[in-house]
Amino acid sequence: MRVVIAEDSVLLREGLTRLLTDRGHAVVAGVGDGEALIKTIAELAAQGELPDVVVADVRMPPTHTDEGVRAAVQLRKAHPGVGVLVLSQYVEERYATELLAGSSRGVGYLLKDRVAEVREFVDAVVRVAEGGTALDPEVVAQLLGRSRKQDVLAGLTPREREVLGLMAEGRTNSAIARQLVVSDGAVEKHVSNIFLKLGLSPSDGDHRRVLAVLTYLNS
Repeated sequence: MRVVIAEDSVLLREGLTRLLTDRGHAVVAGVGDGEALIKTIAELAAQGELPDVVVADVRMPPTHTDEGVRAAVQLRKAHPGVGVLVLSQYVEERYATELLAGSSRGVGYLLKDRVAEVREFVDAVVRVAEGGTALDPEVVAQLLGRSRKQDVLAGLTPREREVLGLMAEGRTNSAIARQLVVSDGAVEKHVSNIFLKLGLSPSDGDHRRVLAVLTYLNS
């Protein structure tokens, strides 16, 4: 297996290199930022020597925000045959979603803590290189949690979503009625339907409105 590592921490980069080479894999390049990663892959492609997989940190210089994942997304588009495994200190749903957009073949997203579990980490790198998927359990849990919240809101009608959005702005039923040019009774019916569809029972009392808004904001 031919690997390119993109990690700005020299210590971690060397550590990953050692882990992989000790198990018979070839680390053909190690770089410290997203721009260098793109350049290196382009040079290897020109030589007909693309790696099997790229292991890249999500956050790299110069801003230490999303350089790594942006480079990874770019590489997936330019070289779909190259596996991409990104490492992150924390679960960052937006980056995971962006990376997984489209095909999930040959892609992975792991927390850096998993590197300490050497066998599992190396197995994940190999799996991604072979076109498989390697997702950290915590990433899966968060993405599934978000999907469940979205599914709940998907049951609301467009008007109910509109009412819930106005509730989130802190408007009372009367204010919502004036905004939508409908009767107070119509708004009360929409609000009742929202509570019902979000699984908020009357026993929740006045907290139902707060809970409904929190569901909306977290979706």
